[in-house]
Amino acid sequence: MDLLDPDAFDGGQPHEAFAWLRDNDPVHWHREPGGPGFWAVTRYDDVKLVGRDPAAFSSAGGILIPDVRAAQDDDAPRMMLEMDAPDHTRYRRLAVPEFLPKAVKGMAPRVEALAVRIIDDVIERGECDLVTEVAGLMPSYVIAEMLGVPLADGVELYDLTETIHSTPDPENPDAGMTAVMAMLEYARGVWADRRAEPRDDLSTALAHATVNGEPLSEIDFGLYFLLLVDAGGDTTRNLVATGMLALLEHPDQLDLLRGDLDGRLDAAIEELLRWVSPVVYMRRTATRPVRLGDKQIAAGDKVVMYYGSANRDPRAFTDPDVLDIGRGPNPHVAFGGGGPHYCLGAHLGRAEIRAMLREILTRLRGLRTAQRPEWLTSTFISGVKHLPVEFDPAPRLGPLLAD
Repeated sequence: MDLLDPDAFDGGQPHEAFAWLRDNDPVHWHREPGGPGFWAVTRYDDVKLVGRDPAAFSSAGGILIPDVRAAQDDDAPRMMLEMDAPDHTRYRRLAVPEFLPKAVKGMAPRVEALAVRIIDDVIERGECDLVTEVAGLMPSYVIAEMLGVPLADGVELYDLTETIHSTPDPENPDAGMTAVMAMLEYARGVWADRRAEPRDDLSTALAHATVNGEPLSEIDFGLYFLLLVDAGGDTTRNLVATGMLALLEHPDQLDLLRGDLDGRLDAAIEELLRWVSPVVYMRRTATRPVRLGDKQIAAGDKVVMYYGSANRDPRAFTDPDVLDIGRGPNPHVAFGGGGPHYCLGAHLGRAEIRAMLREILTRLRGLRTAQRPEWLTSTFISGVKHLPVEFDPAPRLGPLLAD
């Protein structure tokens, strides 16, 4: 049982291992080659407790298991996800208005139009890659429009985030850092452009924002830009593609959903979020000695919340290993389970997922897998990387929409 082995996540999350841990060692000390080790937290209640107690479990040490920040770099710029209050609160507030339910509701017609366009671009062929040509395009397009960059650039930028999250390739160990630098270089150009010529977009709002009376620096803008592109794509892309794979593997649930799409889609989305759990984990660092379950955690220890395990905990869900699109209530933690780091884009993500699934389920008739899916080589993000599918060709609904 090695939660740092990407092979353990080939085909989905290691639910058998998670079940054993929940029953036998729910706060488990996990060895870490080249590192100090970490506590793997696998029960639902414990995961929520850690996520909702930033005073005891800090984000400042990083959100990934590997330590990438040296002690002497404590004052270096960091992403909002790696901040605690009050800095986290101040930086999060900069983008909150764009992601509130009212703002998302106003974006719905454009999101729905993009979903039509995406399906139009493949429907006449009768085959496509459901990840790269469908599921991945929606969040890439939406965040590109919000940031005011070309749609094609949004797709290329998301490709960089996939490289960032992938387990390092021994033949190209610097690929992740190269992708980060490419993203920051692109962001630098956007920052300079918006500082010189403001527009009506989120990039301009951030480029001219202030925190504690000081303007956002170029590197702070770049890190915020990277976070928005990164977090803006993972959940939607992996939920739509991997969720559709789950429905194809459970035809009774697929037929049930298609039989009453309007009445069942919202509950089905919540169940697919629980089932897939696109974000595998988030890390925190203990700020003081604290007891969690029957384990004593020392100050400075890494504590890792495994959302995919929490979402299959029978202590929180009846028949958790059964896909039930009518499940309710469904208090899953796919968006973080509350606390100050609850996913800022949860409302927008649900809107994107809803629009995309509706188009797929109503227009791609006879949808079926054409080849075995290829899974992401990542222990941080769970989902399929490629999912070749076939369906009955049909006419497009109209011409391409304007970018």
